[in-house]
Amino acid sequence: MKLIIAIVQDEDAAHLVSELMEEGFGVTKLATTGGFLRAGNTTLLVGVEDDRFDTCMGLIEKVCKSRKQIATSPVTMGGATGMYAPYPIEVTVGGATVFVLTVDQFLKL
Repeated sequence: MKLIIAIVQDEDAAHLVSELMEEGFGVTKLATTGGFLRAGNTTLLVGVEDDRFDTCMGLIEKVCKSRKQIATSPVTMGGATGMYAPYPIEVTVGGATVFVLTVDQFLKL
């Protein structure tokens, strides 16, 4: 058995949870915040039997597509003044960051 920890953008989370549940996967959804863009994201925990692992990963890849987005990055203006001015940068968002752990024991109490 595997535990999949998938960190996805909020925009993709609801669709991914629906797809996983339609395929019979149990999903735990946690609201989390990313560090780089300080934007909301969702962490999903999915316990998967080894023979269904590829199906689950396929759904994550299908739903969570990366895309380009313009974000503002603060840039310091004039050292000692400490003033900031927004500077637009293009960043890639979406997709999924996925961790896979082997589960030695699973108990449902």
